[in-house]
Amino acid sequence: MMKHLNIASIPGDGVGKEVVPEAERVLKTIAKIHGGLSFTFTHFPYSCEYYLEHGEMMPENGLDQLKPFDALFLGAVGNQELVPDHISLWGLLIKIRREFEQVINIRPAKQIKGVESPLANPNEFDLLVVRENSEGEYSSVGGTLYKGEDEIAIQNGVFSRKASERAMRYAFDLARKRNKHVTSATKSNGIVYSMPFWDKVFQEVASEHPDIDTESQHIDALAAFFVTAPEKFDVIVGSNLFGDILTDIGAGIMGSIGIAPAANINVNGKYPSMFEPVHGSAPDIVGKRVANPIGQLWTAKMMLDHFGEEELGKVLLDTIENITSDGFLTPDIGGKHSTKQVTDELIKRLKAQS
Repeated sequence: MMKHLNIASIPGDGVGKEVVPEAERVLKTIAKIHGGLSFTFTHFPYSCEYYLEHGEMMPENGLDQLKPFDALFLGAVGNQELVPDHISLWGLLIKIRREFEQVINIRPAKQIKGVESPLANPNEFDLLVVRENSEGEYSSVGGTLYKGEDEIAIQNGVFSRKASERAMRYAFDLARKRNKHVTSATKSNGIVYSMPFWDKVFQEVASEHPDIDTESQHIDALAAFFVTAPEKFDVIVGSNLFGDILTDIGAGIMGSIGIAPAANINVNGKYPSMFEPVHGSAPDIVGKRVANPIGQLWTAKMMLDHFGEEELGKVLLDTIENITSDGFLTPDIGGKHSTKQVTDELIKRLKAQS
């Protein structure tokens, strides 16, 4: 039976407009070759340029327009030269995450064949960070008081049992399909209330999963271990801030933020999930046709996995690694090929497998 997926495509800003069309080409190719799956992409112009023209990152009914789709495929958001980041991000990316209840953020990091890691001994690391995506340190609770030398800024971190448990259970479910090990990112030796609470909830959830090995690591030590021994980790679960920090380190040790993917998952089925690369809009290389498409392509792989097409997702990632190991690389990872050349080679090899 044919599975048809209606995808809302939001190229956004900068190189997003260059890599999203390439990833769409790949998805259509892999669906056509392997059968049983098809895509329709509907494009939305929401971006900083849209803001300059309309005074908002998306129209008032923008979320209503996006809600009926099976998933959102995002390229990049932000252009500080046009729109301050707090406006662009909160007006589009974070607005979608929050109002579509995308409460889990997933970001993998692994040693990609043919891509040189800055680590002397990367040891074929392959890890996955599950980030609580709805509250924590990024909760919009707080304010400022007074002026002048007495001015005070207060930012409240909000940690609920419901959200903490949800992220942890999601991490354990993923670990069961991988290497059965979950690491909790904490800082209970320095953050007095929220982190001991996080630790308590983690211990309770861990007790329900006796088949999964667990450990807790303070975030500062954990960040160091990501650099010195990333191969020891399987699934890591962390708060909004800690997950954000760890995944940027994960992108760094892979060799380029241009290859890092992410998924924002809605778990209750009320709204679509959103899939996006980590790299941002990269305004310094816009128009040069050298943007690395791998972040967007790996994001497409995560979208395939989300819809139960794990085999196709594996085919896609394996083929990506085949071309990178053969030197089809963009300049950010030591190559000389253009965005389109990398994608063309990927499509060629996908077709050769049919």
